[in-house]
Amino acid sequence: MKPKQTFAAHYDAIVVGARCAGASTAMLLARQGARVLVVDWAEPGSDTMSTHALMRGAVMQLNRWGVLDTIVAAGTPAIRTTTFQYGDSVVPLAIKPSHGVDALYAPRRTVLDRALIDAARQAGADVRFGVSFKDVIRDPQGRVVGALLGPIDSKVQEVRADIIIGADGRRSSVARRVDARTQCQARNSIACVFAYFDGIRDTGTRWLYGAGTGAGKIPTNDGQHCIFAAMSQERFQTDIRVGQVADPLQAVLDEIDPAFGAQVALGQRRSNAQTFAGHKGYIRKSWGPGWALVGDAAYFKDPLTAHGITDALRDAEGLANAVSAGTYQALETYQRNRDGLSHDLFEISDEIAGMQWSFSELQALHMKLNAALSAEQDWIIDNYDVTALAA
Repeated sequence: MKPKQTFAAHYDAIVVGARCAGASTAMLLARQGARVLVVDWAEPGSDTMSTHALMRGAVMQLNRWGVLDTIVAAGTPAIRTTTFQYGDSVVPLAIKPSHGVDALYAPRRTVLDRALIDAARQAGADVRFGVSFKDVIRDPQGRVVGALLGPIDSKVQEVRADIIIGADGRRSSVARRVDARTQCQARNSIACVFAYFDGIRDTGTRWLYGAGTGAGKIPTNDGQHCIFAAMSQERFQTDIRVGQVADPLQAVLDEIDPAFGAQVALGQRRSNAQTFAGHKGYIRKSWGPGWALVGDAAYFKDPLTAHGITDALRDAEGLANAVSAGTYQALETYQRNRDGLSHDLFEISDEIAGMQWSFSELQALHMKLNAALSAEQDWIIDNYDVTALAA
């Protein structure tokens, strides 16, 4: 007989969602002495759609937290070169050592999310998979004081906590239940198709751009590469949904760079093509009495700039610090910092997703993006304790 699941009478925090944003937040709270419950409906270690790429800020944090070694030990390749290709113009760049980081990484989510949730569990968090969030519980004044979780032993149970943290993605049930308003809405969204390949030479990441299209090559675990092609919503509807093109991924690669398309065609495709139909970015109000949001539940921008995981880790630390401080002012500061760090990244990503640029305009946008990323890295160094959060 399956043992009955029981919960503590009260938790300092319940985190809904055990992927990179939720697992990081739970780990950091538990390391600071909080009693944390983490729930997720998915199976542990399951895969999910992802850009994979960790920007320098994310690698800095994983290294400080003592999690990077686990990711490297799982066979995640070091990335020391990235190449931008604008039509026929090829711009190779070396990843220079900075802020204690001499390489970037792009782990599969089966590796990254598992490493983070294992670290949360080791820190003392109570982690439960196969458990769904149903609703918040409010006191007579309207403050959130717990969550309805289930099915647990075929029942929905009330579990009390000082704060409920929604880390449950773009379609966040927590955000919906607390009526988190949208503060900012993007105008544009790309669509994309991607698959995993063997037999592609590892020369670091490569980002290619054509007329109204984009593509990429991202080295990840098991010697594989994630190969993707990005396009407008209109092209996605005809090429993929209507089925006018037999292999939309290969078609975009051949269109942007026939030589690169030929290289991919010689590789061995190890997964079915997966699609992202597009979703316009947003920034949501991310805290209220007894609740907070983090990761894609709080803030999402177009994936073509591949910064989503870095956002999630950055904001997880900010939220964990705010929750530990235990004041509304700290939560307000968390959101204000998040909004300030995200504004330029959000606007630049939205403009790139519009697919209306010339190559020279796109290069200028990438220069602005790089400046925003550098400012973010400096902010992390200046504002997050570089010694306190290792396991």
